[in-house]
Amino acid sequence: MADSHHDKRVFPELETGIVGLTLRVLTAEQADEYYALIGRNHEHLTQHGDYQELVASDYETVHAELLNDPNPSLRCGIFLHGALIGRVDLVAVNPPWYGFGYWLDREATGHGYATAACRVLIEYGATALGATDMFAGVTHGNDKSGAVLTRLGFKATEVFETYTRYHRPLVAQPCAYPPQRCS
Repeated sequence: MADSHHDKRVFPELETGIVGLTLRVLTAEQADEYYALIGRNHEHLTQHGDYQELVASDYETVHAELLNDPNPSLRCGIFLHGALIGRVDLVAVNPPWYGFGYWLDREATGHGYATAACRVLIEYGATALGATDMFAGVTHGNDKSGAVLTRLGFKATEVFETYTRYHRPLVAQPCAYPPQRCS
């Protein structure tokens, strides 16, 4: 079984199936770029009622969040040719069960980037963290996010007043990230 904790100093830059699209830990060094990305996407992020708190955050709050190590959760930036275009997180709800969330720059939607980025982080969660289940919530009306989850093998499992819960059971694969963590 893979170790349930990960060391961000050795977290690999994860390549996706799309040339130039990678994931890496999102840290305070990217605070300026991340804050600008949030600002450019105010309407996009809140159109379904999501991310209200995030877009209302000032720079100091955003920077402080990025300074905080979310271990054992994982917060990744989605980068296209080195430019930050979104975020994807694994939230250690009750390992080996993880919550899963993501968002992209409005200009980056419709190219398969969310699907590719999410796929590689799900694989990392299964292999390196020993995740057995992923859960995600999608606000009603956000059909595009639901479609991404469906493409990734998630199934809608429960409908609440404001959102639908999705679930994907994972089959643990041999550890590949990093090999020395396998047991």
